[in-house]
Amino acid sequence: MELRPAGDNANPIDLLEELVNSNDWIHNRSSDVEIMVQIGGQWCDYHICTVWEEQVGAVYFSCQMEARVPNRLHSKLRELLSHANERLWLGHFDMMPDDGLVLFRHTIPLRGRAGCSVEQLEDLVDTAILESERIYPALQMVAWGGYSVEDALAAALMETEGEA
Repeated sequence: MELRPAGDNANPIDLLEELVNSNDWIHNRSSDVEIMVQIGGQWCDYHICTVWEEQVGAVYFSCQMEARVPNRLHSKLRELLSHANERLWLGHFDMMPDDGLVLFRHTIPLRGRAGCSVEQLEDLVDTAILESERIYPALQMVAWGGYSVEDALAAALMETEGEA
């Protein structure tokens, strides 16, 4: 399926919905300015929420992992996410203080631009899933395996060559 290019003042949610449909992802478009998407990953399902704020001229994007962190481990997980954020070029990881949900977040400012491109949205979704897939094992190692932050990061972010 050929996705249409962005035009003047194009609603980025329309473009994202086309991308979602072309990939047969489960989604719910609750309004003209918001879409929720579920994407299956290697470790868990990811729940993406994207909101177009026309007044601000920005697209807010979050990708929540199916991982809750026990209260007693919040400080360790914040440390882990801080280290993971140091190597990111796009977006950042965050943990919701009330319930320990972990998510990848990013906002694309579009003020003064004709709109968002399909390629930008593809890159945003790809980056969110790729980085979440990379950090998820480290979260599990710290939260449930008793690993130190350093050991979990070293194991989860180790670069591998070839296939086993």
